[in-house]
Amino acid sequence: MNPLLPFLQAVWRPALEIGILGVGIYYVYRFIKGTRGQAVVTGFVVVLLVLILAVRLLRLDVLNAILNQILPFLALAIVVLFQPEIRRLLAEVGNLPLFNNPQEQRENLEVVVEAVDRMAPARMGALIAIEQTISLADMVESGIPVDCEATPEMLETIFFPNNAIHDGGVVIKGDRILRAGVILPLTQRGDLPKSLGTRHRAAIGLSEETDAVVVVVSEETGAISYAHRGVLTRGISVEQLRAFLTEVLVRRSAARAGLPWLKRLFTGPPAGAPANGTSAPGNPGNNPGNGIH
Repeated sequence: MNPLLPFLQAVWRPALEIGILGVGIYYVYRFIKGTRGQAVVTGFVVVLLVLILAVRLLRLDVLNAILNQILPFLALAIVVLFQPEIRRLLAEVGNLPLFNNPQEQRENLEVVVEAVDRMAPARMGALIAIEQTISLADMVESGIPVDCEATPEMLETIFFPNNAIHDGGVVIKGDRILRAGVILPLTQRGDLPKSLGTRHRAAIGLSEETDAVVVVVSEETGAISYAHRGVLTRGISVEQLRAFLTEVLVRRSAARAGLPWLKRLFTGPPAGAPANGTSAPGNPGNNPGNGIH
């Protein structure tokens, strides 16, 4: 009999539990990283750990009894405190894009890229929110229902300076423009430069609350920016925008879908797609952390 067999039988369950917990904590951290909830989660965990250690090490019996009574209610407190993050997590899990066609997604993002490429040199201000797994219906205010095919010409028409709704934002889902002239929620962060305009603050605000990608064209300079997960990346080129949108809307979507063999079974490979996928230029959106790039 192998002498290691009893040892392996004794440790495989604890090792599995530790592995599951480690993976769960890692992905929860990745999910909240860069959001407004990151600081709250960090502070909540630190305070809780310090309190538990103090109670256990110093043998504070009264506090220990109180803590044991409070701990069961922490689940409810977590739901209340982190409702936006939990909602976004459940929405992403419940809307896995199993049957999304990467070719169609590339065509949809090219509409935005081409429109931005035309508007930036003309310094035509624009604010374009691309909806992903979380519906933006509850996040945007007012606006005009459009529900038309998304084309570069239509986006240019909406953001033309003499248009009555050019100051608002546009919500795009798939190949459709859902609403125009919408008011997006402004970020409440106090560490942003005072020179940052309303469009950019609205882009950050929406990206903090949802998984939408928000593209901005500055009316003053024509500079191109995008906001995603609370991080604003400014002064990018059209090619950098295309690379980032491809990474987020096509590659990550396909990765989340999982079971690629099952997807090919139902939809088949995209027409003209290479066997190993299409490479894209470097993605400036991969920079970790909060703030503005």
